[in-house]
Amino acid sequence: MTFIMGTSISDTTCSHLISHVPIFSSFNLHTISRIRFDQVPRSCKAMAAALQPAQEVATTRKPPIKERRVVVTGMGVVTSLGHDPDVFYNNLLDGVSGISQIDTFDCAEFPTRIAGEIKSFSTDGWVAPKLSRRMDKFMLYILTAGKKALVDGGITEDVMDELNKQKCGILIGSAMGGMQVFNDAIEALRISYKKVNPFCVPFATTNMGSAMLAIDLGWMGPNYSISTACATSNFCILNAANHIIRGEADLMLCGGSDSTIIPIGLGGFVACRALSQRNSDPTKASRPWDVNRDGFVMGEGAGVLVLEELEHAKKRGATIYAEFLGGSFTSDAYHVTEPRPDGAGVILCIEKALAQSGVSREDVNYINAHATSTPAGDLKEYQALIHCFGQNPGLRVNSTKSMIGHLLGAAGGVEAVATVQAIRTGWVHPNINLENPDKGVDASVLVGPKKERLDIKAALSNSFGFGGHNSSIIFAPYK
Repeated sequence: MTFIMGTSISDTTCSHLISHVPIFSSFNLHTISRIRFDQVPRSCKAMAAALQPAQEVATTRKPPIKERRVVVTGMGVVTSLGHDPDVFYNNLLDGVSGISQIDTFDCAEFPTRIAGEIKSFSTDGWVAPKLSRRMDKFMLYILTAGKKALVDGGITEDVMDELNKQKCGILIGSAMGGMQVFNDAIEALRISYKKVNPFCVPFATTNMGSAMLAIDLGWMGPNYSISTACATSNFCILNAANHIIRGEADLMLCGGSDSTIIPIGLGGFVACRALSQRNSDPTKASRPWDVNRDGFVMGEGAGVLVLEELEHAKKRGATIYAEFLGGSFTSDAYHVTEPRPDGAGVILCIEKALAQSGVSREDVNYINAHATSTPAGDLKEYQALIHCFGQNPGLRVNSTKSMIGHLLGAAGGVEAVATVQAIRTGWVHPNINLENPDKGVDASVLVGPKKERLDIKAALSNSFGFGGHNSSIIFAPYK
């Protein structure tokens, strides 16, 4: 099956669209300045005191939604460990690291010079050459991974012709969008505004990957993107599932994509003092929960799932990989980059995910953790997991980031693929580089340096983002 991206936007069309953007002036800064914030009702002032995180959310089972169950029927990835879900997961099971020296630009002056960089990537057969030259990589990753997910899901041209395209949607997000396209426009502007690419604005926005894929496929259902930093993919996956549950869609492509291994991306995270500087030994740099971890390693790529309504999938004879049970979001409401010291936001998110999906905490025996290899984040997530699941016998926890680094907005999508693959294969991948566990970590719940057999009952995947965005989603074997 071949999808060729053939749609393009003329410069004239672009100018026409821009010239018709409405100007909103009725609510201006003068209006805002007249608002008196000391007139907020007393009930609102008391809200902060009332909303204390100490209360636990009830996790009683809810009746299953028989009419609109959501299943996973296809997967697509673009990663430093492969562009096929099976190749990618087999590399994870073998403990292969995709972290290496950065090759795409000269980073000799940077204190960090390593990343989970994709060394080889081709859009041949997936995206028209003209658009491939114009688009930012994050969009190319979306188009390629999205179409590969359709192929993996058995959606041939004949099946595509039979789909009700008004009930097919796309929700693939990005944390950073088209950084390279926008950076190139800034460099062009230094010469003259006449040198600026007319595609720099539309191709830099985070929604445009989903939009261009929908244009290519002719899908008229829900189509947008969500950007919640490194929690982006999970937000997209859960919202895509909700569109299916509510009957607004029968089939959704969902996940995330990012490509920020460029000078401004690397420089920005260096300035945040967030990155590992283990340049002399790249494959050892990403080491979640290890006492010698010194920051995360940037990665890039995309992860996309085909979510489908169960009866729709069965009717077309689709292979069902797993069932999506539900999830939840919360906010730490604490700090721009640091997790809450008490872990209350993560705990609340997990408990709400269990309640929303109707899963007992005792049934969760596999967790694909967010665990980015940062000193504070790894430990706080671990403590929240133990709080929620510490009594579960046979609980296994791992971090995909130990091998591919942190893919930012794409992390949850790629890790969702890893989670579904664990359910499919009955194998969970190792935690590499966990040589000396942090003193606050009981390594007995962490997967060791080799892959392990596991009969998964329910699997939880966490993603957290700058700004305090927390997300947890739950998959299980289809029965």
